[in-house]
Amino acid sequence: MGADAVLLIGLDDASEAAVRSAGEDHRYAVESHPRLGEGLVALQERSWSATFLSTELGGVEMELVRRLVGEARAGGVVLVTPRASAQLAMEATQAGAREVLEAPLSAEAVTALLGAMEVAGRRVPLEAAGVAEGVLVGSSPELMEVFKIVGRVAASPATVLITGASGTGKELVARAIHEASGRARAAFIAVNCAAIPEDLLESELFGHERGAFTGAIARKIGRFERAGGGTLFLDEIGDMSLVLQAKILRALQEREIERVGGEERIEIDARVVAATHRDLARLIADGEFREDLFYRLAVVRVHLSRLRERGADLRDLALHYTARFAADYGRSVQYISDSALTLLEDHDWPGNVRELRNVLERAVLLTTDDTLRAAHIEIDRSRTTRPTGTILPGYSPGQTMAEVEKLHLTSVLASVDGHIGRAAEILGMHRNTVSRKAQEHGIDPNA
Repeated sequence: MGADAVLLIGLDDASEAAVRSAGEDHRYAVESHPRLGEGLVALQERSWSATFLSTELGGVEMELVRRLVGEARAGGVVLVTPRASAQLAMEATQAGAREVLEAPLSAEAVTALLGAMEVAGRRVPLEAAGVAEGVLVGSSPELMEVFKIVGRVAASPATVLITGASGTGKELVARAIHEASGRARAAFIAVNCAAIPEDLLESELFGHERGAFTGAIARKIGRFERAGGGTLFLDEIGDMSLVLQAKILRALQEREIERVGGEERIEIDARVVAATHRDLARLIADGEFREDLFYRLAVVRVHLSRLRERGADLRDLALHYTARFAADYGRSVQYISDSALTLLEDHDWPGNVRELRNVLERAVLLTTDDTLRAAHIEIDRSRTTRPTGTILPGYSPGQTMAEVEKLHLTSVLASVDGHIGRAAEILGMHRNTVSRKAQEHGIDPNA
């Protein structure tokens, strides 16, 4: 990386120790400053391989990050935050930051990052408009990676293909791409290709001329034209017929269309984002989807994992939707009980975020005081992500849920020698949730 030195500004003691340990592995000198002003002076005095900057310092805003990235002296800029979020990850990526990491840092994570930076080098900052708040909620590594991709590609005209199971939020990602692009002031037009009958879909997309078919009493402008200067979102494109696929491919290649029943070639200026829950590779193998269209759509690919695979997002989403529906319906709900959160975390959510949203909307309506409880949550309690096994030693049916939770958490932590990360993997929870529950139950993981 050239400079062979790493600058730390405002990091906590544990994070600083982790960077120093990783720096030794990569033979980097490490210099630390507790205050922003001191760190900025150090940036003017020499060049650095990487700059680790705490978001807890006053004055640390995205404009500062963008300025540091623009200065070669800073090297790769890494933001360190006590609680990462998808919004922060995307804004930081757009500002040109190399990475966003949660404090306290681990030596393993920093070692991996420094190794990747040695190979990849600095990244060119992406200039794009900000994304509206509240588009997607969550802080899981999977979702933050999605937002980083959004930040990197939004300003380009490239087509994007979003894949993932139904209910994972594909349209929200498409809207985030639109809002973060230079097309944000123009229209975002969404078409569900599976919901419109085949004989009407072509007219919906391309429009038609008067008299083109029975009932065409006037010219109709199609979605491609209406999305001019903006974004056209083709949802469930895997359900489109081969005939229409060929016409979509031609529109993307030629950047022009013809209305049904017309001969005039009409130039189009719509950025296309497509989505599907189907396995396009299998459809291609079965001859049901055009391979050339797939490659034309998948210039950039984004995949959304199922909710059960994004454990860190469950709590964020639960709090978000509870607060939202409480405000929508004028309810005084201010809390979610631990037992309710545990119940939500245990469910496998076959309907993903859409199912969670519906469950919480009903739960809020059923509450009568300031707390949403497990009794308010109506789900199939046989659908759980927790493996069944032998009854815990010390368990009895007379125990409360809190007592059982403490017993199980103690057992899991003991089985992994108090390692929070491995316990989180076993429990299917975010490590922060495991730490919080251990503290609430008075469990010392290192005991």
